[in-house]
Amino acid sequence: MLELDGEVIVRADPHIGLLHRATEKLAETRTFIQSVPYMDRLDYVSMMCNEHAYVMAIEKLLGVEVPERAQYIRVMFDEITRVLNHLLWIGAHALDVGAMTMFLYAFREREDLMDCYEAVSGARLHAAYYRPGGVYRDLPEQMPHYRTSKWHGKAAVERMNANRQGSLLDFIEDFTDRFPTCCDEYETLLTDNRIWKQRTVDIGIVSPERAIALGFTGPMLRGSGIAWDLRKKQPYEVYDRLDFDIPVGVNGDCYDRYLVRMEEMRQSNRIIRQCVEWLRANPGPVIVGDHKIAPPHREAMKSNMEELIHHFKLFTEGMHVPPGEAYAAVEHPKGEFGIYLLADGANKPYRLKIRAPGYPHLAALDEMVRGHMISDVVAIIGTQDIVFGEIDR
Repeated sequence: MLELDGEVIVRADPHIGLLHRATEKLAETRTFIQSVPYMDRLDYVSMMCNEHAYVMAIEKLLGVEVPERAQYIRVMFDEITRVLNHLLWIGAHALDVGAMTMFLYAFREREDLMDCYEAVSGARLHAAYYRPGGVYRDLPEQMPHYRTSKWHGKAAVERMNANRQGSLLDFIEDFTDRFPTCCDEYETLLTDNRIWKQRTVDIGIVSPERAIALGFTGPMLRGSGIAWDLRKKQPYEVYDRLDFDIPVGVNGDCYDRYLVRMEEMRQSNRIIRQCVEWLRANPGPVIVGDHKIAPPHREAMKSNMEELIHHFKLFTEGMHVPPGEAYAAVEHPKGEFGIYLLADGANKPYRLKIRAPGYPHLAALDEMVRGHMISDVVAIIGTQDIVFGEIDR
């Protein structure tokens, strides 16, 4: 709701609660494993990053050590998710401001990354791929292929399947080769574009001091010039072994936040490439061997009584997590996504609190838009990268 003086904004009141998912309450009535798919539906553009924080909180309480290969797979998919998030953000943000082509460009690359999601989990969006103790399964040895249809003839299908002849890792490696050129295309369209700069430079300025005071995290905080990134400051999984940089802005306006996210995509590309090289060279387990946490293999379950009992108990009753409390946070594409988990020894969380990165950003909307024109609100909401599923939780 905007209060206006002519076309100038006097006050803004962001209304929340219109997309209430009740995730925190639902988690109290579901087993630990059943709540994993609910995480996907919070910020439905950064699915696996949401899952990551949730399973890390459970792992803290269980005190389990995740296999190294699973850690690399998680980091690789976290960064694939970051690129997916930023692609949708730049497509939608540019479309809001009036650039149609950007949306089509971004979705071209999103399609490839969605295929990676699908190859590994069976779902294009809500993957439910991470598990307490590791990931659901190892990376597939073969990518799905396109088939001829009334829309695509034999020659077209051969061209579309050209980079799908190998494993998922080969496909991802091919993507990392192509993606920097795609980023150049986006920047050619926008970075020095006169209209884009008129709509974003000096709009929604937030000083470093205010950004900290308002609880900003992620690109919103780094756009104001503060180099805070959990992957560097509080490393989790294998981030401390990887080589990447943290981009920061100077002016704290919409344009700087745009530049930060564009560079983040390039850095994510670097991380993905390093993970691919490591995963190629290092086979191994992708989930813990404790069958009170992870299900046994199906072959073993069908031939061994012990495994059958574990399987039955795990999928009916779920795992029991020791009493205690834990907070786990990841550097989600939008900022710090945290899960505060309270367990009482049962098979369900006693209480779950989600620290959604978008909530403080939306709360700052009033301060960011005052004195601007109505059309600037569109650019400012765009630069915040708001997804209401996580805000209303």
